[in-house]
Amino acid sequence: MRAYIVDDERLAVQRLTRMLDATGRVQVVGSATDPEEALAFLVDHDVDVLFLDIQMPGMTGFELLERLDRNPLVIFTTAYDRYALNAFDVNSIDYLLKPIDADRLNRALDKLVRVPVRDLARLLAAELAPNRKLERLASRVGERTTILEIARVTHFFAKDKLTFAVVNGRDHVIDYALADLESLLDARRFARIHRATIVNVPMIQELFPDVDGGMLVRLRDEKRTELSVARDRVRDLKQRLGI
Repeated sequence: MRAYIVDDERLAVQRLTRMLDATGRVQVVGSATDPEEALAFLVDHDVDVLFLDIQMPGMTGFELLERLDRNPLVIFTTAYDRYALNAFDVNSIDYLLKPIDADRLNRALDKLVRVPVRDLARLLAAELAPNRKLERLASRVGERTTILEIARVTHFFAKDKLTFAVVNGRDHVIDYALADLESLLDARRFARIHRATIVNVPMIQELFPDVDGGMLVRLRDEKRTELSVARDRVRDLKQRLGI
C-alpha cells in the first residue's frame, strides 16, 4: 500500500518513515512538513493511506481532508489525545498517539488491511458527503473526557480565550474556535448571533428587546438562559425564526 506522511515536525516524519519501512507492509511514496505542500501533492497523486498529524500551523489535518477531492484512508498521528473522538468522527482507520509505538503502529496496519470492501466504500462515501456535519464533541478536563451530543447543546460561547459548549446548563470546554464551529455545525440548526455566541436555534423560546436597544433571546433550558444578539445579526435571526 502506498503511504504519505504529513507532520509539521520533520523528526516525526523521519521517525515514522523509518518505522513504516521496517514493517515492510507499506511503501512511503512521499511526505511533507507543510500541509499546503501536502495538499498540492495529494491533489495530483493517488495514495492508499495518509498518516496525518492534526494540529499543524496554517491548516489542521481535518481542514486538509476537507480540501481533498479524493479520499485516502487516514491514520491520524498526534501528541494530543483530546483529538481522538473527532478523528474517528471523520471515519479514520485509526489514531496513533506520539511518540508512536512500533506494536501500536502494526496494529493500526492490521486494521488497515482488514477493512472489508463494502466498509471501505461506506467510509469513503461518508468522507465525500458534502453536508456531513459534527454529531458529537469531546470535552476533556484532566483525565476525564465527556462526550457531548451536538443536538443537546443549547449554545456555544467564547470567553477568556476558551470555547464552551453548554448542555443542560453546564459549561464544557471544547477544542474548537467559534469560527471553526460555524463551518462544522449544521447551518439549518445553529446560528451565530454574536461574535462570542452560537445558538441552537430550536432551543430559542423568546426574543425580546434589551435595555440598551439591542435584542435578547431566552432559551428553553431550565435556567431560562438569556443571550445577547448583536444588532447586525438580528435580522438574520428573525428570518431564521420566521418573524
